Amino acid sequence: QTKKGRIALANQGTIFLDEIGDMKLSLQSKILRVLQEQEIEPVGAHSPISVDVRVIAATHTNLDQAVQDGRFRQDLYYRLSVVPLTIPPLRERPEDIPSLINTFIMMYNRGVKFGVQRFSAQAIQALQAYSWPGNIRELENLVQRMCILHCEQTVHLGDLPPKYRGFRR
Repeated sequence: QTKKGRIALANQGTIFLDEIGDMKLSLQSKILRVLQEQEIEPVGAHSPISVDVRVIAATHTNLDQAVQDGRFRQDLYYRLSVVPLTIPPLRERPEDIPSLINTFIMMYNRGVKFGVQRFSAQAIQALQAYSWPGNIRELENLVQRMCILHCEQTVHLGDLPPKYRGFRR
């Protein structure tokens, strides 16, 4: 009874719902109720508690199609679609790869004096030609792996795992 749930913890703030398109219909109705009524009823509570949360939701799923297929509630879709943003997958914006690599290098090199500082031009070109089925998460994991396992300051084309070398779309 004393442990707060995620929505209660987000009261007066923002909650991020990742992969909302994969959420079960039964949970979708509960989220919709919270958004409509702006209240929750914690387990064991005797009365509802008012909440004021901003919801940011993300998904890889085409929600328009999911609504048509009956896999996503239309009323929840319209509740969430106040300011829709569409971000193309990484494969459609290879020009972002160098700045993303630099951001991830800074993230994973915190507190490290020596380590990966950059990727060579040839390595970046190969990564820009790759199709990125795992999107930005795959790129982040690759950079993290290079920061952990690579001993040089520069990651060269030959240092990349084979699947990233010489790929052509």
